[in-house]
Amino acid sequence: MKPEIARCSLGDEASISRTRLCYSAVMNTANPCVTQAVKMLENLDRWLTKAEEFAKSKSFDVNVLLGARLAPDQYALSRQVQAACDAAKFMAARLGGQPSPAHPDTETTMAELHARVGAVTEFMKGIEAGAYEGASARVVPLPFVPGKGMKGDDYLMELSLPNFYFHVSMAYAILRHNGVPLGKIDYIGSLTMLDV
Repeated sequence: MKPEIARCSLGDEASISRTRLCYSAVMNTANPCVTQAVKMLENLDRWLTKAEEFAKSKSFDVNVLLGARLAPDQYALSRQVQAACDAAKFMAARLGGQPSPAHPDTETTMAELHARVGAVTEFMKGIEAGAYEGASARVVPLPFVPGKGMKGDDYLMELSLPNFYFHVSMAYAILRHNGVPLGKIDYIGSLTMLDV
């Protein structure tokens, strides 16, 4: 089912006249967005495997890449993977009204990062589609802004998805920058095609 599209204003309706297209109900979009996040985490896991193969072909310890970063003030690869996993699991848990599993961010090896990605994708796949019913109106508390929250649709479109894709993209860029042979199709992943 395609989500219905409605006109919505950005921010304070009294002071902002710009409008944007947005989804009228997150119930229709949360589940596909979570499904897409699972796919991207699975893609990320394959990138890590490609990094292992690359390190083996060049005779270096793949775990060296875990400390790689694009700029001195950005997260290293290991933290980008952890942050992508957190963004994805919080998206699924908060919109699905589920408790989120705790991960202490202690991964120090590529094998441990694979395990983290696997644990998060399994958690996300375990949430029933019906759990997202009413997600649009559900208020999502923001632990990093005490006393504040967002409606589910705003949380998904304005914070959760952009944050998730930021960290996934940074992990990709770090690996690519360090020579791992990744391309756009590795980022996009599998496609469901039809004969036309």
